[in-house]
Parts: sequence; C-alpha cells; structure tokens
Amino acid sequence: MSTERKWNGYWINAGITMGAPAEEVLPAPYLRKTFECAAAPQKAVIYLCGLGWHELYVNNQKADDRVLAPAISQFDKHVVYIEYDVTNLLKKGKNAIAVLLGNGLFNCQVPQWSFDKAPWRDYPKLLCDIEVDGQIIAQSDESWKVHPSPITFDGFRNGQSYDARLEVDGFADPDTDDGAWRKAALCMPPGGRVVREDMPPCKVMQRYPAVSSKFVTCWESTYDFGINLTGWCRIKVRGPAGAQIKLMYAEKVDPLSGLINTQEIDPYENFGKFQTDEYTLKGDPDGEVYAPSFAYHGFRYVQFWSLGDVELLDITAEFVHTAFAESGKVESSDALLNTLQKNTLQSYKSNYTGIPTDCPHREKNGWTGDAAVAAETGLWNFDMAKSYAHFLQVLVDCQRSNGQLPGIAPTGGWGYNWGSGPAWDNLLFEYPYQVYRFSGNSELIERYYDNFKLYLEYCESRSRNFLLNFGLGDWCHWNRLATTPVEVTSSGYYFQNVQRTALFADLLGKTEDAAALRNLAENIRKSFVQKFAKPDGSFADGSLTATAAALYFKFITGSEAEKTASYLAEQVRLQQHRANFGILGAKYTPRALADHGYIDDAFEIITQKEFPGWGWQIEQGATSLWENWNGKDSNNHIMFGDISAWMYQYLGGIQPQDDAPGFKHLVIKPGLVSKLDWINVSYASPYGTITSRWHRQNGRIKCQFEIPEKCSANIILPGKTLCNVSGSITEYVK
Repeated sequence: MSTERKWNGYWINAGITMGAPAEEVLPAPYLRKTFECAAAPQKAVIYLCGLGWHELYVNNQKADDRVLAPAISQFDKHVVYIEYDVTNLLKKGKNAIAVLLGNGLFNCQVPQWSFDKAPWRDYPKLLCDIEVDGQIIAQSDESWKVHPSPITFDGFRNGQSYDARLEVDGFADPDTDDGAWRKAALCMPPGGRVVREDMPPCKVMQRYPAVSSKFVTCWESTYDFGINLTGWCRIKVRGPAGAQIKLMYAEKVDPLSGLINTQEIDPYENFGKFQTDEYTLKGDPDGEVYAPSFAYHGFRYVQFWSLGDVELLDITAEFVHTAFAESGKVESSDALLNTLQKNTLQSYKSNYTGIPTDCPHREKNGWTGDAAVAAETGLWNFDMAKSYAHFLQVLVDCQRSNGQLPGIAPTGGWGYNWGSGPAWDNLLFEYPYQVYRFSGNSELIERYYDNFKLYLEYCESRSRNFLLNFGLGDWCHWNRLATTPVEVTSSGYYFQNVQRTALFADLLGKTEDAAALRNLAENIRKSFVQKFAKPDGSFADGSLTATAAALYFKFITGSEAEKTASYLAEQVRLQQHRANFGILGAKYTPRALADHGYIDDAFEIITQKEFPGWGWQIEQGATSLWENWNGKDSNNHIMFGDISAWMYQYLGGIQPQDDAPGFKHLVIKPGLVSKLDWINVSYASPYGTITSRWHRQNGRIKCQFEIPEKCSANIILPGKTLCNVSGSITEYVK
C-alpha cells in the first residue's frame, strides 16, 4: 500500500444506510456523474476508491481491463484507491463517468468466519476525484446520480444474478437523460485510511474452451474445461426474453450422472446460492454475451441449466488472478516433475486474486499459513514484492495490541482463538525476510520492525521454558493420529523468527536488540534439543516432520545434524518414500534431505506415485495441488506447493544469500539427481537473468551457468568449487 492523498470528494452511496448488519442483498448500483472539459485533456486521471468491488466506465467505455478491483484489505484500517489514466477516454465538452459497485467482501452477508459482523460492513460506497491537466474538475458528492443495475444479486462466495431486461442503455453516455435517476447521498466513510493501490490488478489472464460436454437432461449439460481454475464462464446465448439460465460451478463431477458433485462443500449451507451465476435473457436475436463482474469461482466443471428455449452459442472459462509478471522457469527431463511444477503454478495463481487465499471455491480466505509455506514458490516464479507488501499490511492491520495475529487476513473478528499460531503467524516475518533475500529491499523490515517485536513479546508471554505449545501444526497429514506435536513446529517457528528479527535488528543498527534476540534464540535452541532430541538422532515422536524440523530450523549442526539426517533418510526409505507428513513436513523434509546429501531421496519423495504423495495426485488426474493427500475437500490449494521452490534451490541449486541480498552474490550448488537426465532453471534477478542447467552426456554431466556481470557466484560442484565467478561458465563433472 502506498501513500495517502488529500481528497476533494466525499464518500457517497446509493442513498441507503445499513445501521445494523442486513441480510438483504440489494441490486448493484450505478453511480454516475457528468462534467465538462474545456479542451481535450493533455493528462486526465480519475482517483477512485469504490468498495467492495467496482467497475469504472468513461464515456461508454470500461476504463481498463482490470477485474475484481480494488484488492481486498482490512477495510476499517486501510482501503485502497486506484489511479486511472483516462486521458484517451475524455474529450472536449460534455463527459460522463459511471461506477458500478458490487459487494465483494466489504458487504458479505454469509455468516461463516464472522464477515457478516465485520466492523466495516456497509452497503457499497465510493470516493472519487476527477483531475484534468492538474485541476480537480469534479468529485464525488450529492450531485451524482444513482440507478439500479441489471445485477440483482452479487455475493462474494455465492455468485451473481443478472437480468438483462433491466439493462440501462447509455448508463455511461454523456448524452443520456438521467433526470429520472435518484440523487446519491453522502455516507459514512469505511473507517480505514485511504491509500493508493500499488500492486498488479486482477485480470482475465487466460481462456479455456470446454474439452468435453455431457448432455444430462433436456435442460442441463455439464462442461469440462480440462483444468482446475479460478474465475468464471463467459457465455453467449440466444433465446426469448425472460428465459433463465444458471451456471453452477464445481471442481468435481459425478461420473455416472454427469452432474457436478458438491457433496464435500455442501455442509457450508449458509452460503445459499453457492458458486452459482444466474442470467435472465432480454431476447436479443443476435445473441447475448455475459460474464459476471463481482463474483468468482473455483471450478473445472460447469453445469449449464436453462428454463425456456435457450440456445448456448458459446461457453469459455476465463482464468482470473493477479496479473503478476513471471520471473522464473523450471524444465526437466522428468514428465511428472514438469507436471508438478505446472500444477503448483496453477494453484498458486488460482489462489492469488488480489490477496493469497486457501481455496477459490469454498472459502476464499486469506489463510496466513498457506501464504507462508508458498512464499518462496511465489518469489521464484513471479514478481511478487508489491503484492506481498499489500497483504503484509492487511495482516499487520489485524494485529492486536498484545501482538496476537489471526489465522486469516483480513478478518471480521474470527481466527484469533483458533486457526493461527506460530506456524501461521510466521507470515509476518516470512514476507519481509524473503522479499529482502530476493530483492535486497529492506523497506518492509524497516516499516514493520515494531510489529515483529510486538509479536515476539506475545510469544514470550505464552512460552514455557522457552518453547511454545499453541496453534495449528503439521496440518493435513493424511493420518491425523500421526501428526507431529504442535510444540515442535510452533517452537521451530519461534526460534526462526527470533533469529530473523535479530538479522533485521542488525540491518537497522539496533545492536542491543540483536544481542538480546540472539540470546533468546540460544535459550530456545537449548530447550528444544533438551526436550526433543533422542539418542538415535530422531526428535520428539520420531516422525519425519519432527526430525526434519530439527534440521530445517538448524537446532543442531555438525556431527549431530549428520546423525539426524542419516536417521531421517533411513526412515524415509523404510516408509518407501511416502509423503508421511502434512504441509509443514512437506517443506521441511525435502529440504532437510537435500541439505545433507540425500537429494535423491528427496526427489524420490516428490515424484513417487503411491499414496500418499504428489505423484499419486498426478496419477489420479490432478491439474492443480490438493488440500488433502486423498483428494478430499479442495482440489485447488497451495499448501503443499513448496516443491516448486525446492526445484529452483536444490535441482537448479540457486541459493540467495542473507549477507548479499538480491542475488548480488549467490551460491549455485546444482543437485545432480540420478533419475534426472537434465534440468534447466532460470530466474530473473534484479541484476539480470541467472541460469543453471545441466544434462548427462557421454558418461559425464555438462553444467552450464549464466551469472549477470553485476553479480558474483560461488559454484559448488562435486570435487571443485569456483569462487566469485560471473558471466557464462561451462564445467564437466562425472
């Protein structure tokens, strides 16, 4: 989130006041303003905060191609405005703008997760300034006009209903007679400070035609788009006025009936019209095109239902997510590994629509644990710094005065007493630390240093003998009875975050803080080892997660670490490289093995095809990552998505360094896995593209590296190390 500005406009809405939370969902309103330009503008900007979501139209044209704008925030602490460049849309003489307002999460009527009782909740509203050649020529006030739109219902998790018979011709035409429109009303502001949105917007990023369809009944057919995605369907239909259609979205389908299968999410009965878009035709003989504006869905399948003589002329799935630029690429000789990379990116993008979410079909909540475990995967593959900065502010806005954090951000009050804890709260530290490592930018560290300390004070108040035993742990283990004790994982993140804050203190010149924090970290380490270490090298309950955690968090080093790594590898082999862990162990275990010379075992875990495991999901036809190893509940989660970051850091071997952030200096230690013939990894660093590739050739391995001239790298290969090199390097190893 960026800086504030001084506004000329006032907060306005369609002339209604909520007072108390209302169950009724009103039609989405148009708010319209006409104004004069003395000459064709040299530079024209519309500053607009339209909540919950909005679409801006200028002289009958949509202002740009963004959707689901603005990004969600903790609305009573911060709301974001968008700066629209409309120079090419305004003209000399009379002009008109119209803002279509939807509910979004700002006015969520669904009672789950307490958003229906959120302190900010109100009917949609806007704040607007229109600036031409440096002068404010119009602003939001009571002179604006209001009219209901054809969107008769829109719900964040429900869907959208649209009656094309109610369309308002020329709603953004300057020559339209709006004398019968009602006047807008001044209203109370949402409570949050108004700051500029400084991140990529959501857009329709890809389109998919149906790969197959099945006729189910005389009024229903099911369409398969071949991939699990986030967004909606754009349809073209023809039929008589008043004919009705429904689009019902789902991740699964019943193979016998052909109908969509929603059994696993049906318990969320309070959603009402869940994942359903409705359209009423106006009777255009040339056909009618429709896609929703203020609802998105998670789906692979769509059930098309019609009442009346309706002809479906076209149906296309539109993939919607934040339009971040790509920054990295992984390709290999292993088809399954390539599919896992593809599926991971599909889930990452599907779960980033303005903020990171847990699943696009059921919750759409900003679960902090999901975001934390996938933070590195995001940075390797995409330019995420600005998007992460936005969500970090949302999280900080949720922090209580005692330092406590909720498990979801934003929150209407839910998530403090269940659903959080150190492994989830770790996001407060993870985003600033990883952004610093990848970019060299310490702005987030400087801005939120006091929040880090406040959270650590909260943890200290709950610690016993320097250990923490609260919060969620190794979530979604396939065998819930085998889940690692929470005290292991929570204390691990406590240790890590104390160490990271010590690093932050060093960067900010706070030497006394750094010393105290390192002393605390040493006390945590000693207590952890004393309580959990076993003579055979295992830790706690001997689970993969507990033992790998000791290595991942570096509670032990040297010969002790090697003994524990040997035990871990032995257990992995005894368990036939099955993924016997939840989302935290899924990050710790492959990394701990690779760090200690067992990269072939890590690779085997990631690619083996038996249950439980990532490869088993592929064997079942997965096109994205699942929430549970068995495929229950959600088929589009990012929680198990650290495997993509693992590919960059261990197969490609590209390793950013804390003491030379932004890849000014890096280490490359490629993982020469025996079951791979070749790997090609590239990453667009701030100094240029870094490439690490190797392939087997005539009994040797040819390694090729590209290091930008402004960087230097230590390249570690079997039997040799190249220090402080840059440019193009080729080496052969056995």
